[in-house]
Amino acid sequence: ELAPMKTVTALKAGEDRAILLGLAMMVCSIMMYFLLGITLLRSYMQSVWTEETQCSLLNASITETFNCSFNCGPECWKISQYPCLQVYVNLTSSGQKLLLYHTEETMKINSECSYIPKCGKNYEESMSLVNVVMENFRKYQRFSCFYDPEGVQKNVILTKLYSSNVLFHSLFWPTCMMIGGVAIVAMVKLTQYLSLLCERIQRISR
Repeated sequence: ELAPMKTVTALKAGEDRAILLGLAMMVCSIMMYFLLGITLLRSYMQSVWTEETQCSLLNASITETFNCSFNCGPECWKISQYPCLQVYVNLTSSGQKLLLYHTEETMKINSECSYIPKCGKNYEESMSLVNVVMENFRKYQRFSCFYDPEGVQKNVILTKLYSSNVLFHSLFWPTCMMIGGVAIVAMVKLTQYLSLLCERIQRISR
C-alpha cells in the first residue's frame, strides 16, 4: 500500500511543480508585455514616419560643433564635442527639400544634425566617423527613407527604430512564453481531470 501512495505523492508534487512553472512563464510574459508596452509599443505608435519612399541627396556637409557630455567613471562626467552633419535630400514622391535624420531619436537629441556620433573624449575619432558617414551619403546618391504622410513633420528619417518588423520580433518570444505557460497548466489540469474521471469509472464498474 505504501508504494502506490508514494507514487501518487510524487505525481502530485510533479504536477504542482509543472503548474508553478506554467504560472511563472505566464507572469514573466505579462511583465515583458508591460515593459514592451511602455517603451517599444508607445514609441512605435508615436512614430509618424510611416511611409517609405526614395530620397535623392542634395547636400551633405559638416556645419558646426556641439558640446556633449560622456561618462568617465562612477559619478564622473566630462564635456566633449561632436561635429554636426547636415544632410538635405529631395523627396521623390513630392519633390520637397527636407532635412534627413538618421533615426527618430536623432531629432530628439539635436534637431539641427542629421547624424550624431557617440560622445567621447576623442574629438578626432568623432570627426573621422562623421566624415565616413558623409562620404557614404555622397557615394550612394539615392536611398530609401521614411516620411510623414500627414505632413506634420517636415523632415525624413533614414532608419526606423520602431518598425513593425522590430515590433513583431520583440513580441514573438513573450507570446511563445505565454502560450507555453498556458499549455503546461492546461495539460496538467486535463491530466488531473482524466485521472479523476478514470477513478469514478472504476468505482462505478465495481
